[in-house]
Amino acid sequence: MDRRRFLAASTVAGATAAASTLPAPAIAQDRTEWTMVTSWPRNLPGPGIAANKLAERITTLSGGRLTVTVSAAGELVPGRGVFDAVADGTAQLYHSVPAYWGSKSIGILLFGSQPFGLVAEEQIGWLTHGGGQALYDEMYARFGLKGFLCGNSGPQWAGWFRNEITSIDDYQGLRFRTTGLASEMMAKVGAAVVAMGGADMFQALQSGALDAGEFIGPWTDSALGYYQIAPYYYWPGVGEPSSAEECGISKEAYDALPEDLQQAVAHACQSLYDEVTTEYNTNHAIALQQLVSEHDVQVRRLPDDVIVALGNAAGEVIAELRENEDELVRRIVESFLAYRASMVEYMQYASGGIMNARQLDFSYG
Repeated sequence: MDRRRFLAASTVAGATAAASTLPAPAIAQDRTEWTMVTSWPRNLPGPGIAANKLAERITTLSGGRLTVTVSAAGELVPGRGVFDAVADGTAQLYHSVPAYWGSKSIGILLFGSQPFGLVAEEQIGWLTHGGGQALYDEMYARFGLKGFLCGNSGPQWAGWFRNEITSIDDYQGLRFRTTGLASEMMAKVGAAVVAMGGADMFQALQSGALDAGEFIGPWTDSALGYYQIAPYYYWPGVGEPSSAEECGISKEAYDALPEDLQQAVAHACQSLYDEVTTEYNTNHAIALQQLVSEHDVQVRRLPDDVIVALGNAAGEVIAELRENEDELVRRIVESFLAYRASMVEYMQYASGGIMNARQLDFSYG
């Protein structure tokens, strides 16, 4: 994987884009053309590939009546500018993560990931069966958007560190890259949180501007070369037990589609959720083996007392959200907490039980 290509793309993404406005979506003989802007360098393993798949899936399910062209980060707008670009009509849809939009409303962050929160199948379960989608729709309607989850990275990692972590005191003053509500959690344990793109994180680690950071997981992270600078790779990623990817669509453009094309867009997103999630997990497993065997990466588990301290910090973050002045944010938090409580109780017997059983010492295969 050519890391330089991704770094170059990220550098472009960080530049200020020239103001531009696309013409209205082209419609000819019942054919509509949309532009998708993304938060990722083109073809970045993981999210960049997932964005391409979504564009292709929408085009296919629509029978070619709705074609989607992908514009990667920096090609039309910066990666962190895609939300505004779709809201103001510069493009018709974007591929990104809710974890980037806390400046719009902190409530949005819960739709992407939550410290000590929901894993991938629980996250889509909350939206589909726990009332989350209606709240997601209500929040995004404020910005003229319609949102769908369309993938998930699976469990993320605690991060890449230059030095070992032995206690929670090691986070004091630690210059750390993360995003979403994990930023709030890390700040509470004393870390100096830095917001930046994933590819920019390599340059910051290399220059010494960062001491540590997390992005996604072994597959994507290995392509970006973090292991070259920070040899200690820590788990579990309690800051983001999963991280949902989303398709944000101009509500005006979506509402203008005939019903069958609206369904094509919705089904394209929904059908990709499991496909993208399992692709991440499959490739994460392969990449982790390569990181250890070929690059001498040191895989380390966070000490229990560190995990407990992070959990207490996460609890403070959620408690503050429950008191947010925005009534919609408070309803989102309560819905999330109710669904999480039911899953925590059940999953210890289900997935948790199986995972623990598989670690016991017995012969298999």
